[in-house]
Amino acid sequence: MRYNEKELQALSRQPAEMAAELGMRGPKKGSVVKRRLVKLVVNFLFYFRTDEAEPIGALLLEHCRVAQEEPSGFSISFLEDPERKYHFECCSEEQCQEWMAALRRASYEFMRRSLIFYRNEIQKMTGKDPLEQFGISEEARFQLSSLKA
Repeated sequence: MRYNEKELQALSRQPAEMAAELGMRGPKKGSVVKRRLVKLVVNFLFYFRTDEAEPIGALLLEHCRVAQEEPSGFSISFLEDPERKYHFECCSEEQCQEWMAALRRASYEFMRRSLIFYRNEIQKMTGKDPLEQFGISEEARFQLSSLKA
């Protein structure tokens, strides 16, 4: 994927939906758990060395799977390479559940499906399309028929 490094760094400085120091182990064999500041900003999961302001990496949370690995740990893997997993260790099972829920809600596809669902609910209740006022009600990305099963 192509990206603009300065824009990505600027995004990493935005307010986070969630942020915490977690144990993190990369996908490489022999990788060890290291403490990282982990920040969820929109659909990016940034990770930092605990004493640095610039991120050392970022995961784009699209086409990924978030799975619980142990009571207080979870992993993120991507559909194109499901064996390549990033592992995270939380302080508690509750924190782990909070992170997993937030990460699953962070993808564009989840947000799109939610928008379509609530659009249809509002339309049923009011008889009006809430997107019409923005001039985007006919765009294919907001149509129920374009959802993948």
